[in-house]
Amino acid sequence: MVDLDSEAAAGTVQDRALQQLYTDFDAAGLKPLWTVRDGLMPVAPTPRAVPHVWPWDRLLPLAARAGDLVPVGRGGERRAIALANPGLPGDPFATATLWAAVQYLGPREVAPAHRHSQNAFRFVLDGEGVWTVVDGDPVAMRRGDLLLTPGWAWHEHHNTADTAMVWLDGLDIPLNAQLDAGFFEFGPDQLTDTSTPAVSRGERLWAHPGLRPLSADADTVHSPLPAYRWTHTDAALTAQLELADEGHPALVEPGHAAVRFVNPTTGRDALATLRLEMHRLAAGAATATRREVGSSVWQVFSGQATVLLDGREHQVGAGDLFAVPSWCPVSLRSPHGADLFRFSDAPSYQALHLDGHQVGDPA
Repeated sequence: MVDLDSEAAAGTVQDRALQQLYTDFDAAGLKPLWTVRDGLMPVAPTPRAVPHVWPWDRLLPLAARAGDLVPVGRGGERRAIALANPGLPGDPFATATLWAAVQYLGPREVAPAHRHSQNAFRFVLDGEGVWTVVDGDPVAMRRGDLLLTPGWAWHEHHNTADTAMVWLDGLDIPLNAQLDAGFFEFGPDQLTDTSTPAVSRGERLWAHPGLRPLSADADTVHSPLPAYRWTHTDAALTAQLELADEGHPALVEPGHAAVRFVNPTTGRDALATLRLEMHRLAAGAATATRREVGSSVWQVFSGQATVLLDGREHQVGAGDLFAVPSWCPVSLRSPHGADLFRFSDAPSYQALHLDGHQVGDPA
């Protein structure tokens, strides 16, 4: 005959002993795998960041108000307004690994020099009259241009125009923070170079297609080319669509032209931790639904499109930004055509052999 009272007593003793074990684990700074495995090793990525859209018609007025109220000098250092993902409350991050911000520089304003370990770029939606001085090389900023500021490069900005300029900043700040690898250093309070050359020294040396100066025979981690001009980007995208119309293979998929900005010394990504791309959708084009390990941020440069993020449709137009977290399904379509700038953390994931993707049917 089974003694139920004895079994119950034994169970109570066992429960107490197990609870004491967990208490002792906590006191010793330990956590048993069997209580946390689902969170540590999910069946697919489960990012805290969520798909999100930041409309330009809300961002720009707020940036202009900041221009009236917030000084750009030492202290705040830059008038940069970060995109804060709702899934990452308290953090000024667009995704877990990417920082995106709108930087506003008013008429005749100066942003003094500093440098940091984080890699950065600037993408200009519109305007001109600003020069960024990168390691002593003055680089003009104009509509559609991509400007690089690799980690540890000194950089300062000055606006020579009577109108403000707003641009997109992208950095790997969250990745640096997770890796405890961040450093920052102030430079001089005054501009180190106020010249305004039409073409920077870096472009004069490196911006010749297919030609590498023999004076620079060593490969570099980041691209030595400080600016990728819209004239060249636009021509490349136009040529891809023209070739496709002529029956030649040139596109990512029907109606979808795209380029990646690369380091001319290696052919790899222009920045070691960030992938930078420009996409053009012809009128009526639709992309395949795609998932990737790693995240991205997009900005519409011109035109209008419908973006489907994790099953939810959003209408986006010039200036609008949207975040695509890791493994979030995304697709685009555009009835009249659109150009979109994209940056992602793909090089970091590829370097760690953690990258992966899945492509579905066209949306």
